[in-house]
Amino acid sequence: MSVLTATGAGVRHRRRWLFRDLDVVAEAGELLAVVGPPGSGRTTVLLALARRFRLSAGKIDLSGTAALGYVPGVEEPEPAFSVAEHVRERLALLGRPARDATAVLADGLYGLDPAGKGRQLTPYQKQLLGLALARLAEPAVIAIDGIDLGLDAAEQNELWRILGELAGTGVAVVVTARDVDPDRVATVIRLGDHRAPAPPDEHAETELAEAGTGEML
Repeated sequence: MSVLTATGAGVRHRRRWLFRDLDVVAEAGELLAVVGPPGSGRTTVLLALARRFRLSAGKIDLSGTAALGYVPGVEEPEPAFSVAEHVRERLALLGRPARDATAVLADGLYGLDPAGKGRQLTPYQKQLLGLALARLAEPAVIAIDGIDLGLDAAEQNELWRILGELAGTGVAVVVTARDVDPDRVATVIRLGDHRAPAPPDEHAETELAEAGTGEML
């Protein structure tokens, strides 16, 4: 069953397309990766797929909700909050009772120290906290950014293992990275390293972007 469908999706900033003509379908329990060099629009595509970024063209349909994991500059730990405080705050925002925090913290939170402050977390630990918090919303889709940013090989492998387990519960997971092993994921959206000039509105339907278009592999 598809939980995320993008049809002709695109985002334009001023006179340039950040990405354009993106068609993708993610099934429940699938891993989907958005890859490309820095500046290729990976984070914009990620946020658009999670419906956190307004489209300039096309549409994105979700079956259920999408939650953001760790997305630097968008969804990241509060420096002064402990891991436990992040959990309690997220539960409150979701309208869930405070007593739920006891069970969540007892679950282990991927080995995170409940007393650890946001400013003390490593990039790997920030990814783990982002996943733990995103799961509290019981979403159909979880989107996380930069899974290879600041992580060593062992941490990346462990994160992929955790993502695989999460997908096994039926959650579709969308990630971004500079590159991925295609055997790890069901779908790769590969972005170029240039942005295409946006055509005038009245001719937009007849012109094609030269680069930055999602390529399905």
